[in-house]
Amino acid sequence: MRPVIPYVTAALLFGLGVYGVLRRRNAVLVLMAVELMLNAVNLILVTADTTARAVLPHSGQVFALFVIVLAAAEIGVGLAIVLQLYRLRATVAVDEVALTEPAVSTRAVGQDVEAGR
Repeated sequence: MRPVIPYVTAALLFGLGVYGVLRRRNAVLVLMAVELMLNAVNLILVTADTTARAVLPHSGQVFALFVIVLAAAEIGVGLAIVLQLYRLRATVAVDEVALTEPAVSTRAVGQDVEAGR
């Protein structure tokens, strides 16, 4: 087997994933693009394991298995964050998410306490 074909396929997958991360506004699609990049890395690891005779046998496949486990954990945590974001903001658009919380003035907090008495 020629190793050029899987390497080119992995490069295309990784490029598609980078494009998806940079251009998509939906958080779920960004997570899918990250999964594409991780699958490209898996393809490179398995191809390198089969073509290059390393000191440790099947080391690329073992690393690919670790990447699969990492991807599953990343999707679990990422989807939990996206669901919580949707519950709070009613949107999963990445552009509309504020990275910092707005400052709360002390005067408004004091007035709320006095109004409750």
